[in-house]
Amino acid sequence: MNRFTRYRSIWEREELLRRLSQIRHVALDMDGTIYMGSDLFPWTRPFLAGLREAGIGYSFLTNNPSKSIADYLSKLAGLGIQATREEMYTTTLATIDYLRSRYPEARRLFLLGTPSMISEFEAAGYVSTADSADDVPDAVVVAFDMTLAYSRLCRAAWWVRQGLPYLATNPDRVCPTNQPTVLVDCGSICSAIEHATGRRPDITLGKPDPNMLSGILRRHGLRAEEIAMVGDRIYTDIEMAHNAGALGVLVLSGETTLDVADEAPRQPELIAEHIGILGELLREARRTD
Repeated sequence: MNRFTRYRSIWEREELLRRLSQIRHVALDMDGTIYMGSDLFPWTRPFLAGLREAGIGYSFLTNNPSKSIADYLSKLAGLGIQATREEMYTTTLATIDYLRSRYPEARRLFLLGTPSMISEFEAAGYVSTADSADDVPDAVVVAFDMTLAYSRLCRAAWWVRQGLPYLATNPDRVCPTNQPTVLVDCGSICSAIEHATGRRPDITLGKPDPNMLSGILRRHGLRAEEIAMVGDRIYTDIEMAHNAGALGVLVLSGETTLDVADEAPRQPELIAEHIGILGELLREARRTD
C-alpha cells in the first residue's frame, strides 16, 4: 500500500475514481466523523453542501438508541446542520425495520430502553408492555438504557427465558464519555441477561451488523455498490461496510489511528484524513466520469 499523505486506497487512483463515480448515497457516522463531542469539524458543512450539489444523498447513522430522532435533529441543529428525519438512521429505526420484515405480526413489545427510545417504537405503532407477568409481549427489545430499573431488567430476563423473540439494538459494551464514569451500554446489559438465562439475543442490530445499511438501501432503492459507509471506527463502521458489500471509507478524525487500521484483517477501500478529502475525491470522480 502506498505511503499515506491525505488519503490512500486499496485501488489505484483510476479505479478508485471509477468506484467513487458510482456512489449515489453516503452513510455518515456522527461522533468522530462529522463532529467531535460538541464541536463541528470545519469541513463538515462544505462536505454536505458538495454532496447536495452533486445530487448525492446522505444519512446520519448512530449506534446509540437512547435518544429519539427529534433529539438527534436538535443536536445537529445546534451544531449548525439542518437535517430532516429522513436523513437520520439509528439502531432504533433499524430494529423497527427488522421487526416489520421478520416479525410482521408483532405489535406488543417489552422495551428495555429510555423513554425517548420507547416513544420512537410507539410512534411506529408498537405497544410498550408493562412490567407485569400478565402483560405478555410478542417480543423483547433490549437497548442502551440509562434509565434502567432493576425490576424491568428482571422482567426482560423473564420473557427472554420464556423463549420470546429477543432483539438487541446494538452490541456496544460501553458508551464513550469524557465524564469520570462508565456508561454501561446495551452489550453489557445483554451479558447480564445471558448470565441469568443462558440465552443471547436472536439478533443484535447496529454496527457492524449489515442491517443498518440494508435499511438505508431499501429506503432509497439503492444497490450496495452505490453507497459509501464513512466512519472513524474500523471494527464497527468499516466492518459493517464489508458485511453489507458497501464501499468503506475510514476517516482519521476520530478514534482509529493509521497504525490500528493497518492491523485490521479487512482493510477499508479508502482511508482519508477527514471527510473533506472524500468530498474532493467525489468531485474529481464526477469530473472524470
